[in-house]
Amino acid sequence: MSGADSFGTDAGGADAADARLIDAARLPGAPDAFQRLWTPHRMAYIQAGPQAMRDECPFCAAPKMSDEDGLIVARGKTAYVLLNLFPYNSGHLLVCPYRHIPLYDDATPEEVAEIGELTQIGMRVLRSVSHADGFNLGMNQGAVAGAGVDGHLHQHIVPRWATDANFFPIIARTKALPQLLGDVRAAVADAWPAPSA
Repeated sequence: MSGADSFGTDAGGADAADARLIDAARLPGAPDAFQRLWTPHRMAYIQAGPQAMRDECPFCAAPKMSDEDGLIVARGKTAYVLLNLFPYNSGHLLVCPYRHIPLYDDATPEEVAEIGELTQIGMRVLRSVSHADGFNLGMNQGAVAGAGVDGHLHQHIVPRWATDANFFPIIARTKALPQLLGDVRAAVADAWPAPSA
């Protein structure tokens, strides 16, 4: 191979390496018809298992953390906004009251008003930052209704784009997410307007 590594790239720099790339179909292994979507950042969630953070409510734990560690993008008086740890789409936000209440009709008028206001702001910020074409908003009330964390009320804000649906979620039950959570959190938090006095 004289000067080339096992991947067929030359030590002479990026241009030489690009010129010598080998088609993956020619590398050792048993070829098949599948394309690979490499998502090594998801290993943290896989290793945590399906009951991650179930010893403590994740929506009670998050406000005790730094904004970066809790994935929080904005804090209000009675409610706050954070990224969904298992997003449907990049920028999938959750609006939660600080109080540990399970149902929407348990919320005070102040909490309802702030959840609504934070939802509107979240939509505007996502439209600005990621140019969302539309949104899915919703609350799953109780485990029987599909709530992943049924003990703590949370409103979903899922940004949607005209081209965000493909065969992955339909056939393979897989979502391709183009941005890491930390990068999305920083972009949304930076674009979030300062609270009015």
